[in-house]
Amino acid sequence: MGETIAAELGSHGVDFSFAPVADLDYGRSSVIGDRAFHRNPNAVAHLAAAFRAGLRSRGMAAVAKHFPGHGFVAADSHAETPVDERPLATLEKDDLVPFGVLVRQGVEAVMPAHVVYPAVDARPAGYSRIWLQEILRRRLGFRGLIFSDDLSMAGARIAGDILARAEAAYEAGCDMLLVCNDPGSAGAVLSRWKPAPQPELARRTASLAYRG
Repeated sequence: MGETIAAELGSHGVDFSFAPVADLDYGRSSVIGDRAFHRNPNAVAHLAAAFRAGLRSRGMAAVAKHFPGHGFVAADSHAETPVDERPLATLEKDDLVPFGVLVRQGVEAVMPAHVVYPAVDARPAGYSRIWLQEILRRRLGFRGLIFSDDLSMAGARIAGDILARAEAAYEAGCDMLLVCNDPGSAGAVLSRWKPAPQPELARRTASLAYRG
């Protein structure tokens, strides 16, 4: 499947995809649902790794999502901000397993969830330096790019207006910001937001291009 997707997108000049979904299918989340490969974290790890291998066989980079795991919560982050009350130890035993495997295999990019895990941080993962800097980068050793999830989603609005969302995601450690379904907001970010230089981003971008 990964090879097929990469071949079809590659024929149109697209060399990366926002896939694979590395969430677990707990049977609770309608927005994740059968986008997840399986409930078992080891099965998801194997299948997501195979999917990425298919992408790479045709020169395509992968983006693992939705870190650290969106499958347990019933709420849809497109419409509201979900809250996952589980402790970090439970997340580490289950939901983080596929991401850890993909990171060790060199996955090119990761996308965090617009989900709050209050046992770890009061902010959604995509706005959390704990999740992105301490856990993803330091503990798991991830060195690739971090893409925000779509900042026009309702789950992202907890940070304020679109400029506040962009700044919150950037300050937390997102290298690339997505504004997918609100052209006016995308224009506002492009014209009004002035991020501080981030030398490490240039190095990660160069590395991604080289590996691709």
